[in-house]
Amino acid sequence: MYSFVLTKSSMPVIGWVAELLGFIMDGLFRMTSAVGIMNIGLCIILFTLVVKILMFPMTLNQQKSSKIMAVMQPEIKKVQEKYKGKQDQASMAKMQQETQAIYEKYGTSMTGGCVQLVIQMPILLALYQVIYKIPAYVSGVRVYFDAVANAVMSQPGYLEKISDLATAAKSPVTDGSIDKVVDFLYKLTPVQWDTLQGVFSNAPDVAGIIAANSAPIIKMNSFLGINLATAPYNGTFIPNVAWLIPILAGLSQWYSTKLMSANQTPGDDSQSANMMKSMSVTMPLMSAFFCFTFAAGIGVYWVASSVVQIVQQLAINAHLNKTDLDELIRQNVEKANKKRAKKGLPPTNLAQAANYKAMKSKEEDLEAKRAAQIEKSKEIEKESKEYYSTVAADEDPGSMAAKARMVKRYNEKHVK
Repeated sequence: MYSFVLTKSSMPVIGWVAELLGFIMDGLFRMTSAVGIMNIGLCIILFTLVVKILMFPMTLNQQKSSKIMAVMQPEIKKVQEKYKGKQDQASMAKMQQETQAIYEKYGTSMTGGCVQLVIQMPILLALYQVIYKIPAYVSGVRVYFDAVANAVMSQPGYLEKISDLATAAKSPVTDGSIDKVVDFLYKLTPVQWDTLQGVFSNAPDVAGIIAANSAPIIKMNSFLGINLATAPYNGTFIPNVAWLIPILAGLSQWYSTKLMSANQTPGDDSQSANMMKSMSVTMPLMSAFFCFTFAAGIGVYWVASSVVQIVQQLAINAHLNKTDLDELIRQNVEKANKKRAKKGLPPTNLAQAANYKAMKSKEEDLEAKRAAQIEKSKEIEKESKEYYSTVAADEDPGSMAAKARMVKRYNEKHVK
C-alpha cells in the first residue's frame, strides 16, 4: 500500500487545524534543535503533550458528562421499557418528550456528548495529518529533504535511476514533482540512504549533498534506534526492536481505557458502559495492529498519547471521586439554564433536579428489602423441607406409611 505523505489535507476545517498544529510542531523542532537535540521522536512526544494539555478541558467535560449519563440511564431505561413495542406516532412522541424531560432535569441534552466529539474529531484527524506527514508541515525538517531532492532532480534521467530504490521503499515517484521526491526520501532507511548515494556516485556534487544531508536526516528520524518513517512490520515475523512500539501502544491503550471505565457507576448496564467494555478489548488490539503497519512515528505518538492520557485520567478520576454528584448535577443545570436564557427559554427548576444521594439511598433500601425477603423465603423453604422429610429410621421414604405421615404432619401444621 503506497501513500504520499506530502499531500496536505484539502478539507477546510481539518486542513486549517493541521496547519496550526504543524506550526506548533515546527516551533518545537526548532526549539529542541537550538539546544542541540534534533530528533523528530522527541518532538512528537512534546507535541503530544502540548496538544493533550490544550484538549484537557474538553476531556474533563466529556468525563463529567459520562458520569452524569451513567446516573441518568436507569430513568431513561424505564421510559424506554414503558413504551417498548409501541410504534405509533403518539407513543413515540410521548417517549421523546419524557426522555427530553430527563435530560433537562440533569442539565444536559441528547446531543451533548456528540458536540464534544464533533469538536475533537477535526483536531484528532489534523493531528494525524501532521504526525504522518512531518516534512509537509514542519519546515525545519523539510529544508534537509529539499536540499537532497533538488540535487537529485538536477540529474538527467533521475526517475529511472531511483525507480528501483523507490519501489523498495514502497514510495514510487510517479511524476517529477518535488513533493513526491521528498516523500520518497522520507521513507528511506539508513541503509537505503547509502544506496542512494551510490546511485549518484558518478555525480560527486550530488553524492556530496546526499552525504551532507543524510547524516542529520538519519539522526532526526531515529528514535531509540528505530527509524520513524518505516513500519515496525517489515514483511517478516522476526521480532525487532521496533516491535516494542506496537506492544507498548496496545498495553498503554488498555490501561488508559480501564481507567476511563472506572468512572462508570457500579452495575451500570447502559449503552455507554457496554461500549466502554467493548472498547477496552478492541481499542488496544486495534492500536497494536495499526502501529505494526503504520510508520513508527505514528506509534510513538500513540504510545505518548496513551501515557499522557493515563496521567490525565488518574487526575480526572481523583477529581471526580471527590466531586459530589448532586453538586455536579446542580452546576450542570445552572450552566444549561444560562444557555436557555440566551435562547429566551424558561429555566429548568433547580428544585426538580435529581437528588442522586436520595435516589441511591432509596435504591439501596429497596435492594436490602429484596435481599431480606429472598433470605426469609429460603429459610421458610428449608424449614418446610426439614419438617416434611423427617421419617422413622426404619421407614422407607417412598412407602405408603411415610406418605401418610407427611399428610398427617401437613394437617397438624395447618391446624396450628
